[in-house]
Amino acid sequence: MIKRILLIFVMLAVSCYIVVAVTLFNRKPDDKICEGIELTVEDSVNYNFVTKKGIEELLKSKRLLPQGKPAGSINVRLLEETIAKYPFVSEAQCYLTSGNKVNIDIRQRIPLLRIMSDNGDNYYIDNKGEIMSVLSQPVHVAVATGFIDKKFAKGELFALGKYLQDNPFWKAQVEQINITPQKEIEIVPRVGNHILFLGKAEDYDKKFSKLQTFYEKALNHVGWNKYQRISIEFKNQIIGTKKEK
Repeated sequence: MIKRILLIFVMLAVSCYIVVAVTLFNRKPDDKICEGIELTVEDSVNYNFVTKKGIEELLKSKRLLPQGKPAGSINVRLLEETIAKYPFVSEAQCYLTSGNKVNIDIRQRIPLLRIMSDNGDNYYIDNKGEIMSVLSQPVHVAVATGFIDKKFAKGELFALGKYLQDNPFWKAQVEQINITPQKEIEIVPRVGNHILFLGKAEDYDKKFSKLQTFYEKALNHVGWNKYQRISIEFKNQIIGTKKEK
């Protein structure tokens, strides 16, 4: 009988402990004060478009900076929605940590090309083919000029931007891209005083591969400034127009 009473008492005590423990561990620390934010940015080693300072300034301008506020008053969903509107942010996730901070995980938007069209448009195309606003922060990417509408920018030029991003040599070599009224591509390289003519916006891999062979076997021997125009428009030939003496 005594053992049975002791057993019931122990079971009751354990049950009470579990209820109290669950309540304590799951209770939202509404009264605790946020000590700041912790920022994690994907691809921050290669790209530094999003910084802690920039995010703090954004949240401060919207009166949403969580530092110094009670945890219970912080709306992490609103923080996510606000940060996601930042031009260089693709996705944001926010959550409260046990250290009384707001952790912010960000995936960046990577600009591929800057578009400065004859119609006055000025924007970036990112690595998903979407339009990005231009900020005061400089971004070192090739500039595309000429007769460019947004459909062409998000289609043919996006494909060119992806090719350049995946090929470090051409990414470094291509300084400016010009689109003619016929929607043909001219390129101003960083090295060499010539214009590269690609023709229609297609077959980038084949055209640049052919051009690289020409660079290695011809220009390295005759000089990078011998030609004023190099055309790789046609499949089986490269046409070089020499400079007039």
